[in-house]
Amino acid sequence: MARSPRLDAPLGRGTTRQKPTSRDRFGRFTEWVARAMGTPAFLVILSLFCILWIGWNTLMPDHLRFDDAALGFTALTLMLSLQASYAAPLILLAQNRQDDRDRVQIEQDRQRAERNLADTEYLAREIVALRMSLEERNSQIVTRDVLRQELKALLAELDGQDDKPVAGA
Repeated sequence: MARSPRLDAPLGRGTTRQKPTSRDRFGRFTEWVARAMGTPAFLVILSLFCILWIGWNTLMPDHLRFDDAALGFTALTLMLSLQASYAAPLILLAQNRQDDRDRVQIEQDRQRAERNLADTEYLAREIVALRMSLEERNSQIVTRDVLRQELKALLAELDGQDDKPVAGA
């Protein structure tokens, strides 16, 4: 009975954690092929291969030649056709995988933009609320000053009435 590895403890000496097998190994292979075929090194190697093939089958003695130049290098043509027939679908598969990644990235960008918009709208509302509360506070201060002046005027008026004799007293 095999124990599952504990993730809360470090590995001991001599033990290695097995790499999880990928279900997408073929997809990664197609991307590798597509990337490799698009490099200058691939073109140089393919060109050298063709030059060596043609040179061997043209310059070597008849008994060492394996592809006849009189027939237009049939074997070389078949090999290059086979390479091209596999290259096109592999490149298309790699492009489909890239399209899938792009779709996911676009969706993530859209969600991020929505969050940014919501955050910006929230901050704008908060700024407006702060402005309104500052304006209200400023208007309350003005109102308090006016109220103080009116109270002082009423007190002065009351003090003035206290100085006058009251009729009937």
